[in-house]
Amino acid sequence: MHPIANKSAAGVPFAGGRDFAVVSHRRSAESGIAREYPPDAGAVADIIIILALILLNGLFALSELAVVSARRQRLRAMAAEGRRGAQSALALADSPSRFLSAVQIGITCIGIVNGAYSGEAVGPDVAAWLQQMGMPADWARPLAFGAVVAAITYLSVVIGELVPKTLALRNAEVIACTVAPAMALLARAGAPVVWLLDYSTRLFLRLLGQSAERRSTVTDEEIRELIAEAERTGIVEAGEQSMIAGVMRLADRSVVGAMTPRADVHWIDLSSGEGAIRNLLIATPHSRLPVGRGSPDSLDGVVQTRELLSAMLAGRPFDVERYMRRAPVIPDIMDALDAITVLRESEVPMALIHDEYGHFEGLVTPADILEAITGVFRSDIEGERPHATERDDGSWLISGAMPVDEMAALLGIVLPAQRNYQTVAGFMLVHLQHMPDPGEWIETLGWRFEVIDLDGRRIDAVLASRRGALPHRPS
Repeated sequence: MHPIANKSAAGVPFAGGRDFAVVSHRRSAESGIAREYPPDAGAVADIIIILALILLNGLFALSELAVVSARRQRLRAMAAEGRRGAQSALALADSPSRFLSAVQIGITCIGIVNGAYSGEAVGPDVAAWLQQMGMPADWARPLAFGAVVAAITYLSVVIGELVPKTLALRNAEVIACTVAPAMALLARAGAPVVWLLDYSTRLFLRLLGQSAERRSTVTDEEIRELIAEAERTGIVEAGEQSMIAGVMRLADRSVVGAMTPRADVHWIDLSSGEGAIRNLLIATPHSRLPVGRGSPDSLDGVVQTRELLSAMLAGRPFDVERYMRRAPVIPDIMDALDAITVLRESEVPMALIHDEYGHFEGLVTPADILEAITGVFRSDIEGERPHATERDDGSWLISGAMPVDEMAALLGIVLPAQRNYQTVAGFMLVHLQHMPDPGEWIETLGWRFEVIDLDGRRIDAVLASRRGALPHRPS
C-alpha cells in the first residue's frame, strides 16, 4: 500500500462540484475503496464522450459552411443528374435562416455540455495524476483545470472548427449533398425552437432596416477573378480566358465602342463619276460598302462589291442602285449586344449608326463584334501601329483608337462604370478638357499618360508609364 494511503481523504470540490481526494487515490462512487491512478474505465469513457462531442461539433460546422458556400448552379446541376441529397441542399440554401438556426442550436448545446462536463469528468483524474507525480494539491487542482480547458479548447478549435470548415470550402457541393438530409431532419425535429429563433432573427433584422431575404449578387469583378483562378488551376486555357474577358467587355459597351468610326468608313458616293466608283471597288479590301449621295449622312444602303465587280467583268450595265440593299439604322446609344440581334435579323450584316441629330457616326459589322471579343487581327492593321506595344522601360505606347476598357485591362486600372468615352483618345480628352498638343500629359489612376502624336485633330498615340517612372520618349 502507498505510504500515505491511510491519511484523510476528505473531498475537495473541483470544477462542476465532484469531490476528489487530496491524496493520489480516487474513491469509487460505488464501493468507496481507494484506487490508484491510472483512471478506470469510467474515466476513459468520459474522454471518449468529450471527443465525440467535439466531433459532433465539427459535423455541424462542416454542414453549416458547406451548405452556405455551395454554389446554387452546381447544386441544380447535381439535382438534375439525380444526385442524392442535392434537392435537400437546395432547399436548405434557399431558406438559410431556418437551417442556420437548427445548426446553431446544436453547436450551442454541444458547447454548453462539453464545457460543463469536461472539467467535472476529466479534471479530477488529471489532478490525481499530478499529485501522484509529487505535485502539491494546491498546485495540482488549478493546473489540472487549466490543462483540461486548454486541451479541450485546442481540440475544439482544430477538430471542431478549422478542419471541418477547410474541408467544406474545398468541396462544398458534394459535402452539402451528403449532410443535407440529416440537417433537414434536425430542423424538422427542432421545429418549434427553430421557428422561434428564425422569427427572432427576422424581427431584429427588420428593426435594423435590413431585409430577411437573401440577395444573391455576382459582380463582373467576381466573375473575372473566378475565370482568372480557373486559368491558374488549368481548368480554363489562356485563350479561353481572353475571349471570355472580351465577351464581358463587349457586354458593357455601347455600339459606339465596337463600331468602325466615320473617318475610317469607305463608302460609295453615287454623285461621283463611274470611274471613281470603279477605282474604289478595285482598291477597297472590304466585301461590302455603304452607299449614299453627296455626304455620309445620306447613307441608306449597302452593296456587295463582288456583285458589282461581277457585273463589270460580265459587261453588264454599271448600276450601283440596282444591287443596293437596305441597311438597318441604329442609334448610337444602343448596347453592343442589342446590335448583334439587329445584325442577325438584318438582310445585310451591316448596321449604320447615327446620333440623336441624325449625323452618321460609323457602322458596325459582325467582324467588328468579333474583333471586340478576340482583339485586333494582325491582317487588319497591316502597315499600321498595333493598339499597344510594351517598351523596354515598362511603359506602353498605346493607339488613341484602342478601346479604353482594353487599355484598363492591360494596365490593371479601374475606370468609372459610367463614362462618356469609348477610346483612349476620348479618355485623354475628358481629362484634358481641350484639344491637346503633342507632349501634354495627365497623371491619374497611378499612371502618367502623355500625348505623343496627333493625326490631324485626332489623338493618334499615347505613352502610358507608371507614376514616378521616367520613360524614354519614342523617336
